[in-house]
Amino acid sequence: MAKPGIAVDLILKKMAEDADRGRERAAKASDVLLDELDTQIGPTPYNIVYEEDRIKVKHYKPKGGTKVKTPLLVVYAHINRETMLDLQPGRSVVQNLLSDGVEMYMIDWGYPTRKDRFLTIDDHVNGYMDNVIDFILKRHKISKVNIMGICMGGTLSLIYSALNPKKVRNLITTVTPTNFDTDKGLLHVWMKAIDADRLVGTFGNVPGDLMNLGFLLLNPARLMIDKYVSFFENIDNKKFVENFVRMEKWIFDSPDVSGETFRQFIKDCYQKNLLIQSKMMVGGRRVDLKKVTMPLLNIYAKYDHLVPPAACDLLTQRVGSKDTQDVCLDTGHIGIYVSGKYQKEFAPQIARWLTARDQERPKRAPRKTAPAKAKAKAKPAASASKDTQTQAA
Repeated sequence: MAKPGIAVDLILKKMAEDADRGRERAAKASDVLLDELDTQIGPTPYNIVYEEDRIKVKHYKPKGGTKVKTPLLVVYAHINRETMLDLQPGRSVVQNLLSDGVEMYMIDWGYPTRKDRFLTIDDHVNGYMDNVIDFILKRHKISKVNIMGICMGGTLSLIYSALNPKKVRNLITTVTPTNFDTDKGLLHVWMKAIDADRLVGTFGNVPGDLMNLGFLLLNPARLMIDKYVSFFENIDNKKFVENFVRMEKWIFDSPDVSGETFRQFIKDCYQKNLLIQSKMMVGGRRVDLKKVTMPLLNIYAKYDHLVPPAACDLLTQRVGSKDTQDVCLDTGHIGIYVSGKYQKEFAPQIARWLTARDQERPKRAPRKTAPAKAKAKAKPAASASKDTQTQAA
């Protein structure tokens, strides 16, 4: 029986077809890359309403009117930039919250300079954050504000809420590390062994580029190889290229971290795990999580390689609030904010949660007293009217 021959003509035909498709993709890719690309980050309009040193506060107001009476202050991490929440049109946490009627303020921590190396967690929490919140309270003539903290910003927000519970109506923590006694994430393993004193002594402020390199090395195959392979596979897709460039601009826009803030965060949190034990000291005061009595919504990601669920899910058991909720989404650390799928779950769920808790808690009705004796003199009408007005106020 004769052996079947190799179909050389079919192989050559397939090679020719692939070459034609390759030339077409290359030509289209050239058109895409040479054309004007829209890679703007943070396109949603805002006003700068407060500035202090390097700190700025962005104000976003819903076009369709405010549905949640209490404004929301968003506190981002000191690593990378708050523009992640408004990265691209159609996938913007900011736009989604605004469309649900949430008025927002967002802290832009700016870029620390050499003089900022001595700023501590106390300076950021009881200094800058407290000043910003006092500004918002005065501006709106209210006594409490809603706070949403992102990653390390959530840790700072939790500390603030424990130290200043009378100023916080509702607290939202998202992918926020609070329990650092876990080896589920490689970052937690590394941070337990890092010499924070030597780093701060060497650099002053810890360089953002150095931290960025560390984050990339946590998952080099995906973060340093796969994404660029994906880029070349989609290089002829203009929308994909624009979104890819937006993400790259955000990733490599990495401010330094104030040296003393970095030192305390590593030593007190990652290495001693003081926060979740209510043993952490900030500004000479103990951060007692039992004083976090306001409603708490704790959102984290199932596949988060930076802040795994084990670093988040203990929080609601340690605070003093009786109104707590854990939400675990099937995504990663960044996907929770930019994934098209979770854009439909993340911000809308926050808006619903805030709306349900937006009203003042009803005051307990005054106790009824026994009727006055007949011989007691009635109060003058003017005096009674005055009392009524005072109670109403």
